Amino acid sequence: MLGIFSIVTTEILPIGLLTSIGSSFTISDGMAGLMMTMPGFLAAVSAPVVTVATGRVDRRVMLGVFLLLLSLANFLASAASSYWLVLISRVMVGVTIGGFWSIGAGLAGQLVPAASVGRATSVIFSAVPLGSVLGVPLGTFIGDIAGWRTAFLVMGGFTLAVLVLLLAVVPPLPSDQATRLDVLGGMLRRVNTRFALVMTFLVVLAHFGTYTYITPFLEQITHVGSGLVTVYLLIYGAAGVAGNFLGGSTVGRHPRSTFATAAALIAAAILLLPVLGRSDAGAVALLVVWGAAYGAVPVCSQTWFSKAAPDSPEASSVLFTASFQATISIGALVGGAVLDRSSPSTVMVLGGLAAVFVVLAAWAHWAGRFRWPETSSPAATGAALDRGRRLP
Repeated sequence: MLGIFSIVTTEILPIGLLTSIGSSFTISDGMAGLMMTMPGFLAAVSAPVVTVATGRVDRRVMLGVFLLLLSLANFLASAASSYWLVLISRVMVGVTIGGFWSIGAGLAGQLVPAASVGRATSVIFSAVPLGSVLGVPLGTFIGDIAGWRTAFLVMGGFTLAVLVLLLAVVPPLPSDQATRLDVLGGMLRRVNTRFALVMTFLVVLAHFGTYTYITPFLEQITHVGSGLVTVYLLIYGAAGVAGNFLGGSTVGRHPRSTFATAAALIAAAILLLPVLGRSDAGAVALLVVWGAAYGAVPVCSQTWFSKAAPDSPEASSVLFTASFQATISIGALVGGAVLDRSSPSTVMVLGGLAAVFVVLAAWAHWAGRFRWPETSSPAATGAALDRGRRLP
């Protein structure tokens, strides 16, 4: 959880520091958004490549290697003399995300008894909203008082501390089932996996196409001072922590309705921001709804992938990571292009419409009466999923 917290915080840290970093290098907010685009694309590529290439290596060793790379990336960003060096550091972040997430997201089954796997998975994924509730606001605060470079420097030191804890506390985790490319290819032919990919793409596109540029929105539309932006992001993140555990408690029993509800709330919050977000009270209320809804998204997406292939947890994590991270990049890139050509309000409207399609996809899965595999045996599960069966 601490490792993913470090990764999530580093990955989205530029959101709170976007304008100050852009000013340092005299670039637009849209161009600065490349700091969000680069890691996602690299993570999408590295997730399957690194996981397959290191399939026989002890998973604790690989997690340690990725944390070391992450700390070096933070130190490089803090000392960067040009924007291109910052982007190089973001490439290193992307490789870390792809490898660490793919391995770490599915490790709960090796760390706790079977009865506690669901709860342990929620704890691991609580690092996502915690990165927003603690990491990003704290990083933004440090950036406001000591400069954005100091924020990355602090993250580099924190990541090294997590590395030491990982090596000291986590037991050896030998790989008992190496992930192969043909396994990943087989999963893509399964109907539930394809639904998971589509819904993940749409909801992450909606979220990161808009949230990446929430700071410009709050500054230009709500007219929030730079100091209060940290408070607003803190409120958003606190709601996300609650949403993570609430979603984790229901998604196992009701994967469709939980995912659809989260997407519907995200759509409502984003679409209403240009209207109600002009006032402080309206912006805060909508950020609470948005944060709570998005807090449930990672655990919803990961659970959907896992239920589609229950006997291939690491392969499920690879597809989850690759699709999630690729869409973060696409969302940040598209949102930046729209922002540079229009306004933050337009970005919000388009993102909200994308979230609406997630609800429609969940309804299509229900209307098609697609079922989850009812057995955990490899042969039966593979046969059922490969056919993409429908209920009679």
